[in-house]
Amino acid sequence: MHILSNPWRGAGLTDPSFDGVPGPSVDADAPRRLLGQCPAAGPTPLVEAEGFGARTWVKDERGRMGLGSFKALGAAYVIAHQAVETGAGDLATALSGRTYVTASAGNHGMSVAAGARVFGARAVVYLAETVPEDFARRLREKGAEVVREGAEYEASMAAAAKAAVDNGWTLLSDSSWPGYFELPHRLMEGYLAMAAEAAEQMPEPPTHIYLQAGVGGLAGACAAYFRKVWGDAPQIIVVEPEAAPALQASIEAGKAVVTEGPVSNMGRLDCKEPSLIALKGLAQDADAFVTITEAEASEVLPLLAERGLATSESGGAGLAAHRIIKIDPDARVLCILSEGADA
Repeated sequence: MHILSNPWRGAGLTDPSFDGVPGPSVDADAPRRLLGQCPAAGPTPLVEAEGFGARTWVKDERGRMGLGSFKALGAAYVIAHQAVETGAGDLATALSGRTYVTASAGNHGMSVAAGARVFGARAVVYLAETVPEDFARRLREKGAEVVREGAEYEASMAAAAKAAVDNGWTLLSDSSWPGYFELPHRLMEGYLAMAAEAAEQMPEPPTHIYLQAGVGGLAGACAAYFRKVWGDAPQIIVVEPEAAPALQASIEAGKAVVTEGPVSNMGRLDCKEPSLIALKGLAQDADAFVTITEAEASEVLPLLAERGLATSESGGAGLAAHRIIKIDPDARVLCILSEGADA
């Protein structure tokens, strides 16, 4: 484990490359209004988990909208927003003729596929060779067309971006980069529905919040909202794989950097380049950036399974870091269980 105290906390990054990059939204009412119209939408539970020393509450996202992860609130929210914008009387066909394309290392692709199907659009999801075939099968069951491309996520993302340009499709990524901000900004806004639920469900404000991160969308959105609700009091700790420390390395460098490393067992978090929107927000809002090893991510899983919280290495990464870092036993901790064991 490597812990980096954030030198940019409160002030944010000063590198000129962040000029024009929007910070994360904190308007939780926007996604909650739209999600309120969806019969499958509803709050997920906040449960207290024993065995972590300090009192620990876990926001359990495994049942989110029947898709198995918090990602149901992201891409599907963007697609729903665009369907409503058409003004169509029948939303089931509002996006007929439109194709959404993305790359995915996991649940983001499911959200794109589900959203496209509900509103009459087509979904094409690019997967790297490392993504299990079982996940490809699940995507096809949701109506998506699956294309295999590249040895890792970054290669599949490049292929998806090229396909969008070549075919006139809508690229719907959960990351952001220069010139690509509008859709990922709205996608991150969707995650605020989860953050708002957690804030309302917590019996007391937390003293510590652990947020796992890949490109940083979940962490960036939640950190911004929790600062709005609870101010500077909670310590917000961002957790990444040791093999993919994109946010930590960028904070250390004072600008966005691309990292290198082996494939991680935290597959959903195995992202070597940060989202600029998320990085900008977390540089201001997070107190520390932590990386954990493959073994550390796995060791917490039996403990969680024994408590009815079975998840993957990615889904439990925040709890894995919490288990290792020593804090006051009187602390109050909030973590997010971001996906199920078979997600």
